[in-house]
Amino acid sequence: MSAEAGMPGAEMAGAGGLGRFARRFAEDRVALFGLVLLLVIAGLALIAPFIAPQNPYDLARVDIMDSRQPPGARAGDGFTMWLGSDGVGRDLVSGILYGLRISLAVGLVSGLIAAAIGMTLGLVAAYAGGRTETLIMRLVDLQLSLPSVLVALILVALLGKGIDKIILALVIVQWAYYARTVRGSALVERRKEYVEAARSLGLSHARTVFRHILPNCLAPVIVIATVQTAHAISLEATLSFLGVGLPQTEPSLGVLIANGFQYMLSGKYWISFFPGIALLVTIVAINLVGDRLRDVLNPRLER
Repeated sequence: MSAEAGMPGAEMAGAGGLGRFARRFAEDRVALFGLVLLLVIAGLALIAPFIAPQNPYDLARVDIMDSRQPPGARAGDGFTMWLGSDGVGRDLVSGILYGLRISLAVGLVSGLIAAAIGMTLGLVAAYAGGRTETLIMRLVDLQLSLPSVLVALILVALLGKGIDKIILALVIVQWAYYARTVRGSALVERRKEYVEAARSLGLSHARTVFRHILPNCLAPVIVIATVQTAHAISLEATLSFLGVGLPQTEPSLGVLIANGFQYMLSGKYWISFFPGIALLVTIVAINLVGDRLRDVLNPRLER
């Protein structure tokens, strides 16, 4: 019997397994609503250049005379600013659509890089054991013992503003979660018969780890990825709100919220309110999907 035949994740990888997965996910209407909402948000972010009334990056289109206009006001270019404008004259609908692009991109890119680093280190720690495992897990413990907001704040303050700096800071903050999760799952898988079969067949350590152990550790990683994506988006918004994240020329949702904070006491609530609602809805949609994925991928948690 080949090592592949003994893999417990083989059934889930087939078309039938994917069909059962989809049916079980769709049984929860709240989670299905969250998935549809998340797809709509992602779709709006992708087509933002085609549907946004204004390009908030184009300084030639932004008129300071349109600043702080209430919802429903007419812009100088003639279009209606349905959600009003911010302090520099940017249409809030356009700002939110473009801000979703940046916020989602930061969350997804940083999550993918952090997952790749964390899963690799977690697998190496579980498979190698000994001093290698001790060293990696002490680094993980050190990382997780520090508040993520504080670490990200210090890193961004040292690196400077910019989307690449934000992504690097979020990767450093997130990788330890993936490493600990994968290491725990890999320790269980390492003792199973299919791993022993792979070793007895003379397969290399890299092939055994990444071809056989890794696929059976992906279920908890998928759940962690949804949680960490929402966390990364909220953390980027926090850093931008504090003024150390993205610059004003890259209006993420956090930047848009920060732009309106100084006008809250003067009654210009819409400048921060609508971007805040967009951020809240995005994070809730991701968490609804992640919560259902946790139940589906772990039958013991099925309600």
